[in-house]
This record gives sequence, structure tokens and C-alpha cells, in this order.
Amino acid sequence: MRIKPKLGLFDLTMIIVSLVIGIGIFRSPAIVAQKAGSPAIFFTAWILGGLISICGALTFAEIGSRFPVAGGFYKIFSHCYHPAYAFMLNWSLVITNAASAVGVAIVGAEYINPILLPASLQNGLGIKLTAVTAIVLLFTLNYLGIKMGARAQNVLSMVKIAMLLIFCCALFGPHKPLMVTGFYGSGNSLDFVKALGVSLIAVFFTYGGYQNTINFGADIQQPARNIPRAIFAGVGIVIVLYITINFAYCSVLGFEKVQQSKLLAAELAGSFFGPWGYTLACLAIFISVLGFINTSLMSNPRIYYAMAEDKIVPAHFMRLNQKTMTQEFGLTFFVALMLISLFLLGTFDKIVNYVMFIDSLSLVSAAGTIFIFRKRAKESGVQTPGDVFQLRFYPWVPILFMLVLFIVMINVVTSDAQAAMFGIIIFLAGYPLYLLLRRVVAK
Repeated sequence: MRIKPKLGLFDLTMIIVSLVIGIGIFRSPAIVAQKAGSPAIFFTAWILGGLISICGALTFAEIGSRFPVAGGFYKIFSHCYHPAYAFMLNWSLVITNAASAVGVAIVGAEYINPILLPASLQNGLGIKLTAVTAIVLLFTLNYLGIKMGARAQNVLSMVKIAMLLIFCCALFGPHKPLMVTGFYGSGNSLDFVKALGVSLIAVFFTYGGYQNTINFGADIQQPARNIPRAIFAGVGIVIVLYITINFAYCSVLGFEKVQQSKLLAAELAGSFFGPWGYTLACLAIFISVLGFINTSLMSNPRIYYAMAEDKIVPAHFMRLNQKTMTQEFGLTFFVALMLISLFLLGTFDKIVNYVMFIDSLSLVSAAGTIFIFRKRAKESGVQTPGDVFQLRFYPWVPILFMLVLFIVMINVVTSDAQAAMFGIIIFLAGYPLYLLLRRVVAK
């Protein structure tokens, strides 16, 4: 049974916004500021990250338009590369995606628990209870159907955007000028290029996520038209919000405080709104967390569906409820993996280092498929349909995107070799698992 498209342009735009805006914008600016060393490098990193993300969005818009299928982020690998390589990447992503979603849930629980729970549960047990509750609640909504999940996502995304806009209003309050400590930093600062390269690791972690829209190819109405439009709209909204709120952080709190703080949104809201601003910030962060988890529950089972279609994993992962179009088994499996990970993973900061190597490798590999699609289309001699989106300035746009992501991958290796090695081990372990599953599924 095939998936029936039910997602419109607005649905997909809101999904993209929540795929990108997770917990990162409330934590990453402090890391970026520390690595940058000066406001000049700090803002250069965020602006460059936004511009490169547009290049990535353009690249994935054409890929998604040319190949609109369920589980597209897996399918483009299996369609363009060897299926073993496709499996190795995607099984790594499934693990890191589940761990990332759980890590975000833990951070959200840490913020919301002082507001919701009694003092006796202000501990590790209380954090896990809140995280489990949030995961199970969103699992229930998505189990009722992808359209129900999309409706919940629309509400969460709109509330999230409204909260970020409220934070940006702090710019209109009394604050010190941004350049009070010197915009360009001192002569003893790290080399500009080196500092920029290290800063981009956390920046791209915060901007990442829009590429997963490819997983919804078969769920989207008029994909050739709606995929590129939704990516443009979603990424555009994110860039404007990120630049504005970072300017608010630095203008209101000062660059030095941004470097030192891990609760930027709470301190920003408190400085503008007073004592109740901290509570508002906690609520906003928790809502952002719910949106991130919800999109994870919607997108990752689509990868299982695509693998099952290719007979890489058992056919149970392709099973659909005829009424709701929900992958009941795949969704349940991913949630089970999340709940298991809840008791095994480390801190949020460490999770970022673990996942960035695999994320960068997968993004470079995925973007590279545009050259294969174009080459095959040219060799076939068949004229590209008019409803297929084609990016301009090809091949320079995807080349620039891939080059910058490759540099980020190198920076991950040089800055945290242990985390990079962990990612490499997970990736390589996918090959024997691929061979085993081929034999099991073939029987």
C-alpha cells in the first residue's frame, strides 16, 4: 500500500521551521561566541552559516523535486550510490537522530521542571519523567495519523516563532551599544579564518535539519512546486530569526556575557520583562523542544519505510494503517529506541560533538547526488519536465555547500577526535549489519 500525500505548502514550511529551530539557538550562541572571540567573527559565522544553508536549501530543493519519494534522504543514497553505503549512512543517522532528540528532550525537561514539578522531583528522576511524558504524548498524536502530527506541528511552530519574536523585542528596550567592548577584538585573538572555522561547527548544528524534508517527498501535495517553496520560506524565516535574536543577545547582554552564559534566552527575557521573563523563556524553550521531537517522530520512520521498500530491513517497517497513513511499527520502533537512549546518553554538549561528524558526512554525500541526477538526466536525453525545480548557478552552489561542510567535518576531527572516532565506528559497523540484514530479509 502506497503513502497518500496529505501535506500542503504551509504544513511543510512549518515542519522545516521546527526541523531547524530546536534547542540550538538557546545554547549554541554561547559556544559560537567562545570560539569566535570577537563580535565580528561571531556575526560573520552566523551570516555565513545562513548563506551556506541557503545554498544547501537550493540544492536539496532540486534533489527533492527530482526524486519525491517516501524516505527520500535514504532513497537518494540507494538510488545514486551503492546500497551498502546508503545503509551505513542511514543507520548511523537513525542512531544519532534518536540520541539527539532525547538529548534535546532532557534539556527541555531541565528548563521546565522548576515550573511544573515539586522540589522533591527537581533531580535526575524528575528530568527523565518529564522527558518520557513529552515523548509518549507526541508519540500518541503521531500514532493517530500524519495529518494529526502535522496539525500539532503547525501549532508548535507558530507558537515557537511568536516566542522568538517576543525575545527579539528586547532590542527595543534600554540596552548598551553592541560595540562597547570592541567589535573586532584584540590583536591577540585567534586567527580570523581558524576561529571562523571552529565557530561554524555549532552554527551549522543550529541551522541543520531542513534537508530532512526530502523524507516527506511522497507525503507532499504537488512536490515539485511545494518542496522548493517551502524550503525557501522555512529557511528564510529561520535566518531572519537567528540573526535578529543573536543581535538581541549581544546588544542587551553584551558580548562577554554571551560568551559566559548557557541560559541566554532566560537572561535576555529577564532583562527585558523582569522576574517573569525567566518563566517565559523556559516555556518557549520547552515548546521548541516539543516541536523538535515531533518532527523527529514524523521524519525518521520514513527512512525505515524506504529501507523496507528496498528489502534492507524487514517489511514490518513498511506497514501502514490504511486510515491514518501512520507507520505504526516504524514509529513505535523509533520511540522505543529513543526511550532506551534516554538512559544511555550523556550531556547535550557531548551529543553535539558525537553527531556532527556523521551529519556533515551525510550532508556532503546527499548534496553530491545532484551531480548524479543531472548527469543521468543528460545521458538519458530526456528533457527535464517543466515542473522540476532547477537551481541557478549550477554547479557552483552545491560545490560551495559541500566544500564548507567538508571543512566543518575536518574541524570536528581536529577539535574533538574522540567524538569523531565514535562516529566513524558507528558508520563502519553498519557494513556487517547490512550484510546480516540482507540475508535475514531475503529468507
